[in-house]
Amino acid sequence: MLRKEEISQEVFDLYDAYAHNRLDRRDFMEKLSLYAVGGLTVPALMSFLMPDYKNTLQIKPDDPRIDSGYITYDSPKGGGTIKALLSKPAGAKAKLGGVVVIHENRGLNPYIEDVGRRLAIAGFISIAPDALTPLGGYPGNDDKGREMQSKRDKGEMLENFVDAFEYLKNLPDCNGKVGAVGFCFGGGIVNLMAVRLPDLAAGVPFYGAQPPADQVPNIKAPLLIHYAGLDTNVNAGWPAYEAALKANQKEYTVYIYPNVNHGFHNDTTPRFDKPAADLAWQRTIDFFTEKLKS
Repeated sequence: MLRKEEISQEVFDLYDAYAHNRLDRRDFMEKLSLYAVGGLTVPALMSFLMPDYKNTLQIKPDDPRIDSGYITYDSPKGGGTIKALLSKPAGAKAKLGGVVVIHENRGLNPYIEDVGRRLAIAGFISIAPDALTPLGGYPGNDDKGREMQSKRDKGEMLENFVDAFEYLKNLPDCNGKVGAVGFCFGGGIVNLMAVRLPDLAAGVPFYGAQPPADQVPNIKAPLLIHYAGLDTNVNAGWPAYEAALKANQKEYTVYIYPNVNHGFHNDTTPRFDKPAADLAWQRTIDFFTEKLKS
């Protein structure tokens, strides 16, 4: 079995380019073949890099500590009815702070559903929408999911998550304080929601694209921002974003985790870094507890 330490950083960089549609599958495999040396084959490298959803769930769907199930909500400007996973602590009596969980560029896969359930374990009510719903929903395969998501209009997808925010905020079980957490594409959507929604109570973008600097004055939500130290592509936009946040006296905290890759929180792929992921998640829960429960 391959170990993470045996794989060069260039392989992870290639996977990052492939996962973000900067390389098609043919070019990815061709470039990957340069690193298939000795007894190491391209299929072995591919298998190692692909997500393992079966063996990585932290909170199972039937965990007795939570109530979790699929719902639908209306998104008139975002393609119609959207499917989402709604999760909350089992038997909760008090109203709860809410969190919108925003997926990567491949739809509502098992990892993102698991994140929604983790938030329920932590005492929040979460909604994890599937922006692929208008195209039939997450197809059960990330490669196909990326292909499908690339066909959706980003503005309409933003509406899907804005409408999820409104749906959650108005649920009887919610205390009206709603934040958002997102990963990769979802991190960028959190930043756009912060621009768009004056009543967003907290935003936590993980390695997300930054909003245009001229829109930063619209941000009202406090932000907790996570970046991966090796993620040169996304991190290139941080200096301008930080300058705009400072110039407009916005409330934010940023952490850049050294020597980890984009996607370090996703525990289904070898880019996962447990120490950084655990630290970033604890900081996220502490932040949501402060902003959504007080």
